Amino acid sequence: MTTLLHELPLRAALAHPERPALRHKEQTVDYGTLGSEIERFARAVIALGLERQERIAVFLPKQAETVITMFGAARAGCVFVPVNSVLKPPQVAHILKDCNVRLLVTSPERARDLAAVLPECPDLRLIVTVGNRPTEGLDTAQAELLTWQDLPTGASAGHRVVDTDVVSIFYTSGSTGRPKGVVLSHRNMVAGALSVASYLENTPEDRLLAVLPFSFDYGFSQLSTAFVSGASVALIDYLFARDVLTLAAKERATGLAGVPPLWLQIADLPWPDEVVRSLRYITNSGGAMPVATLRKLRAALPNTKPYLMYGLTEAFRSTYLPPEELDRRPESMGKAIPNAEILVVNSDGKLCGPDEPGELVHRGALVSLGYWNDPAKTAERFKPAPARDPALVLTEMAVWSGDTVRTDADGFLYFIGRRDEMIKTSGYRVSPTEIEEAVYASQLVGDAVAVGVPHPSLGQAIVLVASPAPGQTADTKRLLDECRKRMALYMVPLHVEWREALPRNPNGKFDRPQLAAQLRGLFGEPDKA
Repeated sequence: MTTLLHELPLRAALAHPERPALRHKEQTVDYGTLGSEIERFARAVIALGLERQERIAVFLPKQAETVITMFGAARAGCVFVPVNSVLKPPQVAHILKDCNVRLLVTSPERARDLAAVLPECPDLRLIVTVGNRPTEGLDTAQAELLTWQDLPTGASAGHRVVDTDVVSIFYTSGSTGRPKGVVLSHRNMVAGALSVASYLENTPEDRLLAVLPFSFDYGFSQLSTAFVSGASVALIDYLFARDVLTLAAKERATGLAGVPPLWLQIADLPWPDEVVRSLRYITNSGGAMPVATLRKLRAALPNTKPYLMYGLTEAFRSTYLPPEELDRRPESMGKAIPNAEILVVNSDGKLCGPDEPGELVHRGALVSLGYWNDPAKTAERFKPAPARDPALVLTEMAVWSGDTVRTDADGFLYFIGRRDEMIKTSGYRVSPTEIEEAVYASQLVGDAVAVGVPHPSLGQAIVLVASPAPGQTADTKRLLDECRKRMALYMVPLHVEWREALPRNPNGKFDRPQLAAQLRGLFGEPDKA
């Protein structure tokens, strides 16, 4: 039985070495080659002197070497740290320094961009560059410089590890401050891969399209769920939404994972016939899928199963809605995924009844090991699981998500809002998701984010930031008239700000905290009394 993360591609390599594992541009890497390269990298890491559980960061676009580094680090008994390829040098330096990265795999160009900040990373000893450009003249400060081609040949494949050992650290986007490193074990990641692949019914015939960053747990899971099934993955860093559909057609993709901003962009595009025929399922996470957008996708893809999912990096994945439930409960986030339990807990620590709002609490094998080197934030989010038998002496830790949800009479979950994003206006608590859902239903906007902004008499005013839908103009009066038809008056935005594009964080989600910060003084300075 598979218990360690790197065993997923290595066992697939033994079972069917000739099958394609990765496709990138015109390159195809079969499982046999991928397995050999993972072993080669692991042996090189040991030959370079890295100790058990030392951190190896990879700062590259999506390409074969990115995948080999992550799984090779795991095979060596080290910890891989995927760094989002769009981050700027100061952000990269924070990650390298925060988790004491020993080895960095990047390109010569990126290494040069980082040269000014590398002295801030005293634990960095080795830089491995991937690419054809020369590296002469690169000042690497205290770090030794090697090329991918010149990695040493080692005799030992790796240190001994067990499934509860750390295998990776995923850094959150850090839109409200410095990013936090979520520490994940082999057990976390393998359990997640097995669970998700089971309900998506992945097989070796699947061809998944990886459009999300591998530094995002949802993006990385496209690799792990493919490898556990022996499927293939096409890698893409896209510039325009239409590029996703072009590659999906070229690869005859059967699975596509996205976040709401991506679905909003591509729902109105013409879907190639090849994609309509081949795409077996789509998945959504990273925020609620607007019902209007889902309706468009289902109309364009009548033979494709949509899976609406909810997850958090601290527990990988938590819930999914089976496609057969979509017509009955299109706004539901479903029930717990296999091998997880989701509880709804009130402020007294007791389980909520149907339709009673409470905090989503996740327990089980997917609960991560906390935040790297941050006991205070770990204590806030990782707390004892509720409602346990008092005869059980050892404490079981659960993830307390900070998200407010409710269940219906059948146990299906519904997202209400993040506890720290709920808007408090005129004595009411309002979910921004509910406002956005009504706004999307008007079909007058392309993108939309509702935020609470300090107001001298309301406490917070509801401000909507939106872009016009294709073919529509920025018509505030018409939009607010539509809002009044669809929601209570206290929920109608006080102000609408139109923009051509809304900011996103590195994982592709709308950057709600950035918008809230930009709009903070809209109604004057907040009362500090």
